[in-house]
Amino acid sequence: MKLFNLSGRKTLEEASPVAFADWKDAPHGTAISLPQDVEVEDLRSHLNELTLIVLEFPIFRDGRAFTQARSLREYEGYKGEIRASGHLLPDQAIHLKRCGFDSVALPEEANTQDWDEQLSRYQFYYQNTAVSLV
Repeated sequence: MKLFNLSGRKTLEEASPVAFADWKDAPHGTAISLPQDVEVEDLRSHLNELTLIVLEFPIFRDGRAFTQARSLREYEGYKGEIRASGHLLPDQAIHLKRCGFDSVALPEEANTQDWDEQLSRYQFYYQNTAVSLV
């Protein structure tokens, strides 16, 4: 796995996320992997302790992690790293960034140039976003 940085912020490359199912009974560690069927509000009391939340895209057509990321940034005020993992395409790079993702976990054989090209595709946006793009 290699990380692609969307936000320009420092990524936590050495972090080992704990599965949410293991973490929820006895919260431990500062990095978790959150499945798409968990409400981010369940993390509210622990967000200050978490430095990395990995949001999973189990299949391409399941976009619930976009909503999770935006909720974490806009409604919960989460300041740590949000990482996307799973079935993703370079075409989604801009939307991932605008929803609040900081990084994407890519397969080793992935071409990061495709991701870079997508990020530079548009320079101006009309819609509000979860993060400030400058």
